[in-house]
Amino acid sequence: MSTTPAARLYRPTPRNLALLARVLAEGGLVAAPTETVYGLAADALNAKACRAIFRAKGRPASDPLIVHVDSIEQADEVAVLNDAARKLAKLFWPGPLTLVLPKRAGVPDIVTSGLPSVAVRLPSHQLFRELIRRSGCPLAAPSANPFGYVSPTTAAHVRDGLGKRIGHILDGGSAKIGVESTILDLRDPRHPVLLRPGAVSREAMARVLGRKITIHRRIVPTATAAIAPGLLERHYSPRTPLTLVDKITPALVRSAGSNHALLFMQKPAQVNANTFWLCEAPNAFDQAAHNLFDRLRTLDNGAWSHIHAELAPGSDALALAVNDRLRRAAAKR
Repeated sequence: MSTTPAARLYRPTPRNLALLARVLAEGGLVAAPTETVYGLAADALNAKACRAIFRAKGRPASDPLIVHVDSIEQADEVAVLNDAARKLAKLFWPGPLTLVLPKRAGVPDIVTSGLPSVAVRLPSHQLFRELIRRSGCPLAAPSANPFGYVSPTTAAHVRDGLGKRIGHILDGGSAKIGVESTILDLRDPRHPVLLRPGAVSREAMARVLGRKITIHRRIVPTATAAIAPGLLERHYSPRTPLTLVDKITPALVRSAGSNHALLFMQKPAQVNANTFWLCEAPNAFDQAAHNLFDRLRTLDNGAWSHIHAELAPGSDALALAVNDRLRRAAAKR
């Protein structure tokens, strides 16, 4: 029996973009790049199409989808934008910021896990925005991978995970940022809540809003409807057991077996066969975020029995995002 993936990879030519936009407009699925990670897109206003996303990913209906739009006007068609949302959108859109707001009536319940709120963002990736424009519809798009596994940042990652479940993958190269968007709950603009850290920092948003932003710390059970994706305790997870440390010490290097991989934040002075890293220079957290999921996939596909990974130091927005993804990846099964 053939093991060749069913999904076809498409180069971003005008002809291919027109074809893929037609697939979306007709209720099909297309995996496509955003600036954060690759998403599995469908018409956000088509309940049947969005249910196909959940089937392809094996995603529980309690985990809602993010709706991607091409303009603030289109965002206002799916969500009720308050003044706080408009202030943030003006500064941070297009970009890696998702806002949770009251939803409009036309958004299907499958998209929002039955809740009266919707997560919405305007991405900066031109290919994804071109698909929105050409298809004529906002696009619901979670990460294009089997539910709970390491997020995809290349078309090859998508095909490895979903190649036999979907038919169309737009290859736009490697995702620039490499971790998912910041998510801010603005249902009550007087009490904004950071739900998931990303490239847009809590401090920057607080300055724009002129008020404190609290951090969501409650663990959401899988069976409970979440107000936004990325809130489960275990997520972004390799199959290989993962342990986190503040610093990989010489003692850990000596005691780790040859079948244990060591994932440093910065390239160490001494490199061995089991040594890997996320960035070359100190505090290069943009590089660390860009490389994170690719490194985890590489290690997971190796012959390692265990992975030891360093946490990022400091409070940089991307350092916090990297640590959030690592902690969820390392959570106990």
